[in-house]
Amino acid sequence: MIRLVFAHLTQILVAALGGLIFHWLGVPAAWLSGAAIAATLWGLTGRAVHMPKALADAAMLISGAAMGAAVTPAAIAAMGRYPGSLILLVIGVVAISAASSAWLVRMSGWGKADAVLASVPGALSTVLAVAADRKAEVASIAIVQNFRLFVLIALLPSLVVMTGGGGNAGVLIGEGLPVQSPQGMAFILLGGLALGLVFTRLKVAAPILLGATVVSSVSHGTEFVTGVIPPVIATGGLVLIGLFIAERFRHIQRSTLKSALVAALGSFSIGMVVAALFAGAAAWLAGVSFANGLVAFAPGGLEAMTVLALVLGLDPLYVGIHHLVRFLGIGLVLPFFIGWLQRSRPEAAE
Repeated sequence: MIRLVFAHLTQILVAALGGLIFHWLGVPAAWLSGAAIAATLWGLTGRAVHMPKALADAAMLISGAAMGAAVTPAAIAAMGRYPGSLILLVIGVVAISAASSAWLVRMSGWGKADAVLASVPGALSTVLAVAADRKAEVASIAIVQNFRLFVLIALLPSLVVMTGGGGNAGVLIGEGLPVQSPQGMAFILLGGLALGLVFTRLKVAAPILLGATVVSSVSHGTEFVTGVIPPVIATGGLVLIGLFIAERFRHIQRSTLKSALVAALGSFSIGMVVAALFAGAAAWLAGVSFANGLVAFAPGGLEAMTVLALVLGLDPLYVGIHHLVRFLGIGLVLPFFIGWLQRSRPEAAE
C-alpha cells in the first residue's frame, strides 16, 4: 500500500513538474498541456500506475466548479447570440466526420464504419463503447481519437494565442480575482458531486464535470455564490486533468500506434481545417472572437476543450455549450447510424 501511494504521488509530481516547466517557458495552457505530455512520457518508462477514479472525479469536480464561476448574469444575457452558432455546429460535426472519414477510407483503406467511428469529433467513451459492441477495430479507432485529443491539448493553446486569443494564457486560473468563501466553495463542490452522481446514473457524458459546472453556473448566474476557486486548487485540478488525458495512451501497443499514425495525422488535419472554417463563420455569427469559435468547434473531448477555454481566458459558457450539444447529439445518433451503416454493408459487421 505504501509503495502504491508513493507511485501515485510520484506520478502526480511528474505531471506537475511538466506543467511547471511549460509555465516557466511561457507555453499557453502550460499546466494542462505540460502535465499531459510529462505524464505520457512517464508512462513510456513502465512505472506509471492507473489513476484512481476518485482522483479523476476530483479533477473534474474542481475544473467544473472553476468553469461555472465565469457564468455571470451578463454572460447569460449574451446567450441570445448562440442559436445560429449551434446550428452551424451541428452541420460542422457532420462535415468534420464526413471529411475525416473520406480520408481514412480512400487514403488509408479503412472500412466505412471504422472510419466514421474514428472521425467522430470527441465523445471518446461513447465511440469506443459503440466500436466494441459492433466488433470494430477498437485499437486503431482509439489511436486516431486519442491522437487528435493529444495534439489539440499540446498545440491548440499556442494556435489560439497566435490568433490573438487567450487573454490570461500566462497566469493561473482566477489569479487576481476575488476568491469564493469557504461556505460557497463547499456548497458548489458538494452540490456538484451530488448532481454528478445523478448524471452518472443517467449515463450522461462527463457526469462529475457537468454536475459541478451546472451547480457552479447556477450559483454564480444567480449571484448566490460569488468569486472564483482559489488559483492553487484550480491549477491542481488542471494537473490532474492532464494526467487523466495521458492515461488514455497507456495501453496502446507501439506496433499498432505506428501503423495508425499516418491515418491519424491525415484524419486530424482534414478535420481541423473543416472545423476552423465553421468556427470562423460561427464566431462571426455569435459575435465572439475567432479563438472562442476555434476551441468551441475543435474536434476534442468535452472535458479537455471546456477546461482549455477556461485556461486560455476564453468564454467557457460559449465553448462548453457547444461541446455539450455535440456530446449529447453524438451519444444519441451514433449508435443508430453505425448500426444502419453495418446493416447496409453486412461484411463490415463480420
